[in-house]
Amino acid sequence: MVLLGTLFFLFLQYQISTLTYSLVRHYPPYHSLQTDKAALLEFKRTITHDPYSTLANWDEAVHVCNFTGVRCGNFQHRVKWLILEDKHLVGLLPPFLSNLTGLQSLHIVNSHLYGIVPPEFSSLKRLRSLQLDGNNLHGSIPDSLSQLPKLKTLHVSGNNISGSLSPSLFRNCTELEIVDLSSNFLAGNVPEQIGNCPKLWSLSLYNNQFTGILPRSLANLSALGNIDIEYNYLIGGLPTQFVSRWPRLRFLHLSYNPMMSHDNNTNLDSFFNALGNCTILEELELAGMDIGGRLPDFSKLGNKLKSLLLQDNQIFGSIPHSIANLSTLWTLNLTSNLLNGTIPPGISRLSKLEQLFLSHNLHKTAFPQVLCECLHLGLLDLSHNEFSGEIPKSIGNLTQLNYLFLNNNLLSGKVPSTLGRCTNLNKLDLSYNRLTGSVPPELSGLHEIRIFINLSHNRLEGALPIELSKLENVQEMDLSSNYLTGTIFPQIGSCIAASKIDFSNNLLQGELPENLGDLKNLESFDVSRNQLSGLIPATLSKIDKLTFLNLSFNNLEGRIPSGGDTGFTLVCS
Repeated sequence: MVLLGTLFFLFLQYQISTLTYSLVRHYPPYHSLQTDKAALLEFKRTITHDPYSTLANWDEAVHVCNFTGVRCGNFQHRVKWLILEDKHLVGLLPPFLSNLTGLQSLHIVNSHLYGIVPPEFSSLKRLRSLQLDGNNLHGSIPDSLSQLPKLKTLHVSGNNISGSLSPSLFRNCTELEIVDLSSNFLAGNVPEQIGNCPKLWSLSLYNNQFTGILPRSLANLSALGNIDIEYNYLIGGLPTQFVSRWPRLRFLHLSYNPMMSHDNNTNLDSFFNALGNCTILEELELAGMDIGGRLPDFSKLGNKLKSLLLQDNQIFGSIPHSIANLSTLWTLNLTSNLLNGTIPPGISRLSKLEQLFLSHNLHKTAFPQVLCECLHLGLLDLSHNEFSGEIPKSIGNLTQLNYLFLNNNLLSGKVPSTLGRCTNLNKLDLSYNRLTGSVPPELSGLHEIRIFINLSHNRLEGALPIELSKLENVQEMDLSSNYLTGTIFPQIGSCIAASKIDFSNNLLQGELPENLGDLKNLESFDVSRNQLSGLIPATLSKIDKLTFLNLSFNNLEGRIPSGGDTGFTLVCS
């Protein structure tokens, strides 16, 4: 009996240990791999279009862990990852994905899923990353997501999500590190409870409809490295009290919110002084806020800044000499402000500067020759000021220029032939100035121009240079409103990419070349107000895309072409 009792006791222990092992090593039947497979097959049935056949192997005959986009855990007991990115699936985001209770990552990005974010996703207790960017989801962000205690990443940008943000999301999901709710229709205040997420590194709320002031609890987020709240309706002063508490901040984007600078919108110094604590700041965007004041002492900023966007504001005064301290700067945009004065010589020390925007300001000095020493410039925009004097020959030193905008100034003298060295130009605009002399044939070296060349509304004279025919990639060519003479060269037919040609308001003579019909991409052709004569080329009727043709105020004769199929405008009187 004793032996039997001992054996029974041992057997009972074995049964208990086996049951315990089973409970530890295996999920109960209602949370099994088979349940996961059933949920995924149900999801497939809701998909109405699968352009890349991504879900082709989602089948009963295939092991679920081998489904495309699916990964299981080490022991293949549960589905842990469902990742379908850029698959352009069309269908409903179904609630029964919540049966994948072992899921840690759910990413269905850049598809066309519709419906709401299912409240049932609160069952995904192990979920660490939820990414549903770039779909057609609507409704609100369900309160039930606050029941996901392990959630670290939440991305639902680029949908049609509306409503307000639930405070409980930030009150309970304290592990959050990355939140991207951008490009939706979210409204209301940013919850004060956001300060309960001490690990939050990135907060992207841009392009929504948030209102009110920024919550004070943002000051608690000492780990914050990126905050983007552009294109909302947030008010109040620039967040001076916050930025000084964000030593790890790298990206600060506040643009297009109606905030104000200090001292009744006249003082930028306080905010920029606070930024002195952000020693690794790389991008600062304060555009379109109507903030006022003088540009601050830039020497107090860290030496990591790459992009400084201050356009569309009310910043006045001159650019300070301390701009030279921003030695790592790539992009400086000061467009549409009230700036005047000279450009400081120290700007030439910005050896990495690639984009400089100074248009639509009040500069009234001579052309700032110092800019010709910024040899890495790919874009230079000085348009819509009152810069005067000649364009220096040293402009040809900027051989990396892709875009040069000097239009709408008071520039005089000749177009420098050295511009021909800037062989990477895509856009060249010298229009609305007082430039004289001939069009330099060296401009034919700009054969990479693909967008436009605009020399209109100047005082240029001499023959229309035949060398322009070498610009076979140019889409728009505008030399109107000058004093150009001679004929329109037959070689113009080589400009096969041209969609717009405007030689109007000049002194051109002779006949229109017959090979104009070779310009198959031509949509607009204007040679009005010249002294052209002879027959109108019949080949113009062969240009299917031609929708605007102005031959008026010349001495042309012959049959009027019919032009393109729809929307054709013809001016011949």
